[in-house]
Amino acid sequence: MIRVLLVDDHTMIRKGLRVLLEGYPKIKIVGESPNGSDAILKANQLEPDVVLMDLSMPHGLDGFSASGEIRKLNRSVKIVILTMHDEEIFVQQAIAVGAHGYILKNSHGELLFQAIMSVYQGKHFYKTSVSQEIIRKWMKAEPTKLPSVLTVREKEIVRLIVLGYTNKEIADKLSISVKTVENHKTNIMQKLKLDSKHELIQYAIKNKYLDLAL
Repeated sequence: MIRVLLVDDHTMIRKGLRVLLEGYPKIKIVGESPNGSDAILKANQLEPDVVLMDLSMPHGLDGFSASGEIRKLNRSVKIVILTMHDEEIFVQQAIAVGAHGYILKNSHGELLFQAIMSVYQGKHFYKTSVSQEIIRKWMKAEPTKLPSVLTVREKEIVRLIVLGYTNKEIADKLSISVKTVENHKTNIMQKLKLDSKHELIQYAIKNKYLDLAL
């Protein structure tokens, strides 16, 4: 029996996943978490074999941070990222935090079951638009970090922007005003001499702004 912990900030998604996965005799849902902070506690208490992890969770730690912490506490736990994000930066960071699997929320149930089975057996299971050749290259690469002209707070904001947080969610998470967030974003773009969110994402990729140390 494969023990699975479900992590997503949407109750309906968690309940839907539970119903779907409990249809497979080899899987047992041992718990649910609404955010990354609670997921770390539940993973420690419930000792799941596999954690099915969402990424963008406004309240508490995001999925990347939670995955990294869970892996630090128990290296035997397998992490499968289940997200709507299909961009390279998310896949690359999933590899960096040690996630064993990565699939999209619009995938069919059988693929999700295959992902859980594969990582439980010690394999990697990444099904995204990023080619398997690139994924294998990233898995073999040594992590690097480039210098940055941004302050710690600005790095935090870049990280949250790339994760898909709104100005209001960033403000709530950092306990600052929406206006302050907007001012920071303007300063960031001016400092980096960037004109678009796409350019900001590329900058974030090069500078590893999704690393846990930020």
